[in-house]
Amino acid sequence: MRPLLLLAIVSLTGLTARADEAFKPPLEYPPGPMGKMVAKGERIFTRTATEIPAYVGNVLTCENCHLDRGRLKNSSPLWGSYGIYPQYRTRSQRVETLAQRIQSCFRFSMNGSEPDLDDDIIVALESYMFWIAQGVPTGKLMAGRGYPAVVDAELEPSPTRGRLVYFEKCAICHAENGQGTKSGDAYAFPPLWGPLSYNWAAGMTKVEVAAAFIKSNMPFGLAGSLSDQEAWDVAAFINSRPRGQDPRFRGNLAETRDKYHSEADYYGKLVDGVLLGAPPPAEGAANRGRKRTRK
Repeated sequence: MRPLLLLAIVSLTGLTARADEAFKPPLEYPPGPMGKMVAKGERIFTRTATEIPAYVGNVLTCENCHLDRGRLKNSSPLWGSYGIYPQYRTRSQRVETLAQRIQSCFRFSMNGSEPDLDDDIIVALESYMFWIAQGVPTGKLMAGRGYPAVVDAELEPSPTRGRLVYFEKCAICHAENGQGTKSGDAYAFPPLWGPLSYNWAAGMTKVEVAAAFIKSNMPFGLAGSLSDQEAWDVAAFINSRPRGQDPRFRGNLAETRDKYHSEADYYGKLVDGVLLGAPPPAEGAANRGRKRTRK
């Protein structure tokens, strides 16, 4: 089995609880000021790009990767993560608090900038996670948390085969150009590549991460209907499309790939004649030596 590099993914091997016994979070907000902060956290979680646009560089919401308001088992539910922080993360090579983990989501998955640790945005999201995780033992890996690992594909994941799967089973919701579909002014289904989706530093760019999410949760309403091979292939196709630059990029594509990426993603690879992650010459010159600043 390939190593799974995103915290959200965990094999359920060794856990005694069955998936249908996964934790069920509370339904009613707590009373008073705490309840108001929890409600604010849920609004930010479900309407991220519209609630706090200054910190979001795409059109995604937290709920796009953590379905059903962060409550759904096998979709990296919030109740599966709250009680296991602080923890050491290989991405940052340090022990991180939950607030720091939330910050990284803004920078990578949301392609935006990080709210300060004491900002009400972070406080609200932590409060919402705390409320959802009521009754979960600290430090326990709960059944249904994360995205369950997918069995290794019999064939090497193929963007070419994945394109066929995408147009047959995914494009109806996410559009043929991968830019999602709207209901009014809001996105009913999010963009999967391009500047309005997650950037090259997001954990979802790893094919094994995307395959695990897709296998357990997609197509929407038909979760589990794809074969393991189809999940791997369509993940490879989606993640071999252009998207927003890795914010750690400092002008040298090969250096960024060697330092932050691996064979688990397509950053810095040539696909369909496109060198993925390579910026236009002017952008490369402008970014050289420049650090990303907060808004």
